[in-house]
Amino acid sequence: MEPDPILAWAACLGASSAIAQQTSAEQQKSPLFELNVNRVMVPVVVRDNHGRPIADLKKDDFQVIDNDKPRAISGFTVEQRGRAAKSDNGVGQASPSPTPEQQKPAVTAQRFVVFLFDDLHLSIEDLARVRNAAGKMMDASLSPSDIAAVVSLSGKTNSGLTRDHAKLREALEGLRTNSAVRADTRDCPNLSYYEAVQIEREHSHDGPAFQDAVHLVLDCSPGLDYKFQRAIVENEAETAVNRVLSRGRQDVEISYAAIAAYARKMGTLTGERLLILLSPGFLPIEQETISMESRAMDVAAQSNVTISALDARGLYTTELSASERSTTLPGGMGGGVQQHSEYQRTAMSLEEGSMGSLADATGGTFFHNSNDLDAGFRSLTVAPEVVYLLELSLDDIKRDGSFHRLKVKVSRQGAEVQARKGYFVDKEEKKKK
Repeated sequence: MEPDPILAWAACLGASSAIAQQTSAEQQKSPLFELNVNRVMVPVVVRDNHGRPIADLKKDDFQVIDNDKPRAISGFTVEQRGRAAKSDNGVGQASPSPTPEQQKPAVTAQRFVVFLFDDLHLSIEDLARVRNAAGKMMDASLSPSDIAAVVSLSGKTNSGLTRDHAKLREALEGLRTNSAVRADTRDCPNLSYYEAVQIEREHSHDGPAFQDAVHLVLDCSPGLDYKFQRAIVENEAETAVNRVLSRGRQDVEISYAAIAAYARKMGTLTGERLLILLSPGFLPIEQETISMESRAMDVAAQSNVTISALDARGLYTTELSASERSTTLPGGMGGGVQQHSEYQRTAMSLEEGSMGSLADATGGTFFHNSNDLDAGFRSLTVAPEVVYLLELSLDDIKRDGSFHRLKVKVSRQGAEVQARKGYFVDKEEKKKK
């Protein structure tokens, strides 16, 4: 029988608490994540040109470029994933300080694997495909000593941490799509979050994105005459944009808050910690949502959690369906199929990239552009053997709410480096007088 601490931990694992926190944060404007804000952790995986891990690197072998300038590495540790032991490679640098969660009594296992299904964004068809693939590969992917869980982004599915594969399969069968923050496809005009952001950035009714929204309004209300009722049409377009922006921001923030909540909880466990995200991706394209993405990466890094991801859409098409195609605006004005199709292609690419970024930032694997989901599951359950943790101090960084681009280099011929591409520095709040 499994120890009670596992079940107790699983009971509070659900992401529904993260959604509740997000709702509260929207109202109170309070931060979702409690982190050590004076440092950024950068997990790095280094492989040779044959894909084999390189495990003998020292601190001096690494160079970090921050916004095109060399950056000092303030801390350096080596994480032997799948083993309890850590090493500082004799460089005299301290290991990252444990968070309050990590200081609590931990459950010991060889490996913990949490399968996180994105029931908030997956279509019914894609969820069924990825669920079936998971069911077939579960036994082959998990060893007898592994403890695993099947959970969902909404928190409605949670098998609890268990070695019982029957419980995992039962949770798989119970997975359903969740419409808590999903855009309603019946909305007319049916604008995407990506397009709504482009419209906000245009600051003009004459821009191509807003004209495409006008185009969609006219498709929904063919009785409107744009020439004589322009103000009414544009007002409907603005209302739709504001609605989509609000829902899209909440959607992305809830998603990253849930991922961070799972990663933080996994940080209480002793052993290899692998979080496998099965999703079509998100859109961190505004400052606040980019910040949320960066914070989720920080939580995973500080909790020593590897996030791997599978694009559950497989080989997908970016072309518009027949129902999404529409006519051109009167008078040759902007909009049209080509413009709308371009927005969809860009958005789908960015969604895919968001999952790759989570994997790169935590030493994980990203499986995409393939319908062979069985092979995807096999690859995702193999975590890197060695992860180098580089610590960057933020003491001398200006708190201006900017995104910092990162590039990590190693002084080893032919080495391939996997690391996060950047981090977000929250803007310093002005002290009240």
